[in-house]
Parts: sequence; structure tokens; C-alpha cells
Amino acid sequence: MKTLKDCEKACRVKVLKLNTKGDLKQRLISFGIMKEAILEVLEHAPAKSTIEVKIGKMRIALRAQEAQLIEVEKI
Repeated sequence: MKTLKDCEKACRVKVLKLNTKGDLKQRLISFGIMKEAILEVLEHAPAKSTIEVKIGKMRIALRAQEAQLIEVEKI
């Protein structure tokens, strides 16, 4: 299982599954992070504590703990 946290910079991935429930799942979906969505990893913070991703034209930063809950496959 590969998660969004494991992806390198400039990696394009497709979301397979969100391993979360409740408010966090709803927040990710509101950003467009849902099954079959295409994401691009733009940058990692120096300590890899946050990850900047691009979804369509929107850029967001996710905590590493949140990114670890998103299963992806490289495209």
C-alpha cells in the first residue's frame, strides 16, 4: 500500500482510498481529494511534516499524518 506521504516531489498519483472518517474525510472531499482524483505532489516541508499538493488548479498543504491516510497509485 502506497500513501500520499510516500510520494516524491513532482509525482502524479490517483487516489484509491481515504482511510479516515468523520470531519477529516469531509474536509478532504471538500478539497476534491476523493477516490479517482488526480493529485500532483509539489513540495515537501524540510522535515516532511507537511506536503503541498495540487488538485486541478487548487494547491493545498496537508499534514504528514493526513497524507498517510490517503492510499494512492502512481500514474
